[in-house]
Amino acid sequence: DLATIRNFVQVSDQLATAGQVAYDQVSSIKAAGYEVVVNLAPASVTMNELEGFLVTQEGMTYVQIPVSWSDPSLRDLEQFFSVMQANKDRKVFVHCFANMRASAFTYLYRTLVAGESDDTALADMNSVWDPNELEQWAGLIAQAKKKAEKDMEGGRR
Repeated sequence: DLATIRNFVQVSDQLATAGQVAYDQVSSIKAAGYEVVVNLAPASVTMNELEGFLVTQEGMTYVQIPVSWSDPSLRDLEQFFSVMQANKDRKVFVHCFANMRASAFTYLYRTLVAGESDDTALADMNSVWDPNELEQWAGLIAQAKKKAEKDMEGGRR
């Protein structure tokens, strides 16, 4: 049952975010129809050492973008946007250790790339946490919004 995964949020029929997945939950992700697992947490022997193997063994695609908790970057966010765009026709499960990186990156993807309502996407993220409580995350969100605005003015994206 996916609801037992820490901070699980069902965003839509095609997208969910969550905290760290236990190895015995990987088959549940596959059974729920997910085709892609995106892990935004850094590699950890104790937390996710075998995750990529188990996900691919189940026939799903595994992507890991190790986002620094203390210094999240626009570069990582752009890589995430690319992965999400490349898989927009597939069912995607995005996670990290506590669903904080995952919910923030997914919020930005939904609002800046997919054109979803800020209120709806913000409510999903805020059900997990408020990134404005941490300077590095509030800063990343502000930077991403500013860059998206600039890109829109320049006719990109």
